[in-house]
Amino acid sequence: MGDFPRKTAPSRRPPQYMLDLFNAVADANGTTKTPRLLEGNVVRSFEDKVHGEQTYFYFNVTSVGREEELLKAELRLFKLKERSQHAPHLCRVDLCELLDGSGVRGSLISSKTVPLYTEGWEVFPVTRTVWKWVRNSSSNHGLMIITSIPAGNSLHLSPVRFAKSSSRQDSPYPFLVLFTHDRRRGTPKNSRTSLLTGEGPTPIAAPQAPRSRKVRAVPVLATGRLLPCQKHPLYVDFEQIGWSTWIISPRGYSAYYCKGSCPFPLGQSFKATNHATVQSIVHALKLSKQVGTPCCVPDRLHSINLLYFDNEENVVLKQYDDMVAVSCGCH
Repeated sequence: MGDFPRKTAPSRRPPQYMLDLFNAVADANGTTKTPRLLEGNVVRSFEDKVHGEQTYFYFNVTSVGREEELLKAELRLFKLKERSQHAPHLCRVDLCELLDGSGVRGSLISSKTVPLYTEGWEVFPVTRTVWKWVRNSSSNHGLMIITSIPAGNSLHLSPVRFAKSSSRQDSPYPFLVLFTHDRRRGTPKNSRTSLLTGEGPTPIAAPQAPRSRKVRAVPVLATGRLLPCQKHPLYVDFEQIGWSTWIISPRGYSAYYCKGSCPFPLGQSFKATNHATVQSIVHALKLSKQVGTPCCVPDRLHSINLLYFDNEENVVLKQYDDMVAVSCGCH
């Protein structure tokens, strides 16, 4: 997943929107509880890189692969409440794409009318514009907001203010949200998004287990033989394996693992493949010294969702397949 993750905590908190989205999609273990809620299998939020300026915004979206399918992009701005009581109740907000680095030339993306005397999030659709930026990063010069109020038959500039990035951890800073699908890894049903390849941080090597911990004994029957192939509990704590510096949620999950024997003859309860059945016969008849018994491995796997910081401190919600062993079989 790209470079190694930062060893220190990120300098900002994730947007509440991304936390709420994770909680709506997944349970405490990251297991998907609302399969069709998200569009695609990756959601990214990008922080505004223009600090202090009220009307200009820039988002670096170069971490999105050109081969990904961009399904939706939204600009989310928090409008502050107007303090003056002498202005009209409504104002017009125009969102423009900057066409060059001068900050003067712009192309209108969308307009909307918003109330002046309330505060809250305003959402602007920017899918076509961001798609162009993903295809050609040099075309990304940022966005500009122009606010105005009606005055007779004309419009005058409005004092409407939007929250901007600041040192305050609780500041509702502006951000861009992208919903994509990683088409490199197939359809949502059989996609294979790897924790070790992809655009996010590369997990660091797992630390060795403390010496005080005792290795679990292999489960055996009273006769001394191994138990038949089956699923066993396994909880993965992300802090213990060194991933807690970049993973926001969950803090860990129940992965389970498969262990046990695949004795001859393999019955239906072992969920054996045809190849495993033949291999079992060859081993039992000692037709080849190099052929062992089939292995007990996951027969069915489920995905989980991870909410994490990438190397640019963008917050990503991503579905990772084949993370939970649901059942075991002899293969």
